[in-house]
Parts: sequence; structure tokens; C-alpha cells
Amino acid sequence: MRKTIFLFFTSLFSLAVSANIRLPAVIGSHMVLQQNDKVTIWGWSDADEKIKLKAGWDTTTYTTVGSSAAKWSIQIKTPAAGGPYQITIEGRDKVVLEDVLIGEVWVCSGQSNMEMSASWGGMPYQDEVQNATDNNIRFFHIPRTTAEFPQDDVKAKWAVCNPDDMKRFSAAAYFFGKTLRQNLNVPIGLINASWGGTPAETWTPIEFINNDPILKEAAAKLKPSQGWSVIPAFTYNAMLHPLIKYDIAGAIWYQGEANVGTASTYQKLLTTMITAWRKAWQKDFPFYYVQIAPWAGYGDNSSSAFLREAQTKTLAIPKTGMVVITDLVGDINELHPKMKKEVGIRLANYALSETYGKNNIAYKSPFFKNMRIEKDKIRIYFDNADKGLISKGKTLSEFFIAGDDQNFISANAKIEGNTVVVWNDNVKKPVAVRFAFRNGAEPNLFSKEGLPVNPFRTDDWPIDIIVTKK
Repeated sequence: MRKTIFLFFTSLFSLAVSANIRLPAVIGSHMVLQQNDKVTIWGWSDADEKIKLKAGWDTTTYTTVGSSAAKWSIQIKTPAAGGPYQITIEGRDKVVLEDVLIGEVWVCSGQSNMEMSASWGGMPYQDEVQNATDNNIRFFHIPRTTAEFPQDDVKAKWAVCNPDDMKRFSAAAYFFGKTLRQNLNVPIGLINASWGGTPAETWTPIEFINNDPILKEAAAKLKPSQGWSVIPAFTYNAMLHPLIKYDIAGAIWYQGEANVGTASTYQKLLTTMITAWRKAWQKDFPFYYVQIAPWAGYGDNSSSAFLREAQTKTLAIPKTGMVVITDLVGDINELHPKMKKEVGIRLANYALSETYGKNNIAYKSPFFKNMRIEKDKIRIYFDNADKGLISKGKTLSEFFIAGDDQNFISANAKIEGNTVVVWNDNVKKPVAVRFAFRNGAEPNLFSKEGLPVNPFRTDDWPIDIIVTKK
């Protein structure tokens, strides 16, 4: 009798400790899965536990077995955009995922200007918040957290777009997603992993920093903060690594202010970070980013201009794109410009054109192409200015010119078709031009489509602009 009772309770205990199927937070009801792809559904279970999966769009029953590490993973094919669907996963217990959509999924990351929500003080989006109910936009907001080592899960959940969640979500990411949804007419999943003040080092896997002496030295120069992590890889480990099995269409990025002090290594850093993310996801996804805005708080020099230049040079990586926002500042004394709707739309226009093949969208700012010295003047040529250039003001601003003395002084400038002629009567033999190459520069030169010309310099001299005379 005692033996029977012992065996009975032993059996109950075994059932109690038997692991139920567990899924990572990103695999849940209301999620968006990437369309027309092979996506991974994964989780944890008992070792050797048989797992069956059925998706509402498919008649196939997918099966696998829990590994010796008590993990399992199944790849399933997704159809074209649609839904809602149900996904059923069975082992010793059953998990049913409801209201799953198929569409386009984007990771949205960076620091405070990506993190800023419509609920931040002074944001002009009250009407947008009230009208933010949209079943075809889904949010996955990852809270600020760090980890010394790569993690396999986060504390978050998918939410259907509604006013309460929208006003707490990244405003730039929301308007990016809303613009995609309106133009593509497919569900959009937005994963927000951002944290104000964080340098790019903390979003980069540690081995990529430590294996590069230049990046390792630059990371050591970052000043500790009470408000955010500056330790390499710590936010990547906690906020991005748990997602790398989740298939995405691409990533948008708004960061750089925290790296102004290490601008000389930022091109290498951002290039390395993008490469590392693509390697982790095993996919060369598009990566579109925002050039940092002018800000008077950087001081009366060109420190942030060198960072913007590094961001421009990062475009050498395939499938990257950068939006210029020198005109979306409002208050030059504010580090956090409030025009996030326009930023989101510009990012979306880039994705619509480059990723989704939509035509007739103006999405690329004019960029410096080359220059030609014409006696005492310099003519500047641009890419992405085929329809011509315009000035939003009586005279062009933020042009500077220098001779061999490397002394830049403010210059006159005149639009001629899709070129600009630059001169100063006091510089008889000009050799170089700089445009908007200052911390607080808000230039007024645009393409005819209304996109600001990217700040540039024609020289490679490591000096700040010092205006001495007109």
C-alpha cells in the first residue's frame, strides 16, 4: 500500500516538474510574421518532447523534438500578407497563438530621438494619438535593460496599435510604420529597441569591439553615465540578441549624438555594427538611418559635422540609406527635435523606394559629387539633383570657402541649374568649399522636390570652420 502511494505521488511530482512548452516573448498572439518567407518558431520544452505545430494558413503539420538542451525550433513557410491566423503548438500541453498577421516586420533602434514617443512633453501629435487605432499595425516595445552576456528572451509582448500604446511607442517608428502600411496595404510589425543616450558601442556584439583595436580604444573613451549604458554590447545582449531568430524585413536607426566625441571612428563603428547585426540575423537586410540634426549645444565648432560626415561615408555599405534632417529642427537649442512624423515619413519613403520598389517618390537628398575650380570661383556638382536646386530664402546660406591657407570664410553662392557656384572676393585662388559643416548649421539649399542638401566638405583637412571675414 505504501509503495502504491509512493509511486502515485512520485508520478504526480513528475508531471508537476515536467516542463510546459514555453515560447519567447516575441512569439506570441498579435505578432506579425514576415511574409513570403521561411520564419522560425522556437521555444523550450522537455528534452525529447515531441512538438507539433499547425498554422492557420497551411495544411501542413510541422514536427520536431526537444533537444538535450530542452530547446526546439521549427521553420515554417509564410504566405503573402494577410490574416488574422491562429498557430497551434502541441507537446505535453498546448499553446494557441491568436490574431497572428503576416506582413512586414522592422526593427527600430537607436537612442533618445528614436525612443521619443508622442507623450513626450510638447510633442504636436494629439490628433494622431486619438486616431491611432489600426489593427494592421502591431507594436513590440522592449523595455530598457542590459546584460553582460547574450540573452535568449525579453520581457515584452505584442500589442495592436491603439491610442494608449501608440502614445508610448517610438513616434518616428510609428510614422514610419504608418506610412508603409498606407502605401503597401499590408500589416506592419514594429519592434522598438531603443534607449536615450546610448552610444553605438553598446548595440554592437562584444567580439566585434574587442577584436578591433581602434574600436576598443574608442569605446574606452566613453564616459560612464547614470542614465544609460555605455558598456559595449550590453544593450545588444539584452534587447536585440533575443530577437535574432525572428525574421525581419529590415532595420531603421536614429543614433549618433552620443558618439560625437568619437566621430573619427564612427564610420568604422557603424559599419561594424550593421555587419554584426546582419551576421546575427543571417540576412543582408536593408538598414536605413537618420543623420543627426544640428544642435547648438555641441558648441561653436564642427564636432557634430564630422559625425554627420561619418554617417554619410557609411553609405558605402550595400543596402543602406540615410535621411538628412537639417530642416526638421525647429529649435536649434533643442537636442530632441519634435518633428518625428516627418522623420518617419522620410525613412518610410526610403524603404518604399529601395526595398519595395515604389516609383515616383522623392527620397534621396542631393549629395556632393565633385567640384571644379573656375578661376576665382568653385562650381559644386551634386548627385540626386537632376531636377535642379532651390533656395528657401533670398540668398544661400552656410557656404564657406578657403584657399591654400586652409582658412575658411563665409562665401557667396548662386544656384545654376543643378550646380552651385561659390566664391568670396577676398579669396582669389580658392581650393576648397564646405557646406553646413558646423554644429548649428540650418542651411537653406534643397532639391526641387524639397529635400535638404546633405552637409559636405570638399577637403580632408582636420580643422574646424573659423569664419574670419565675409
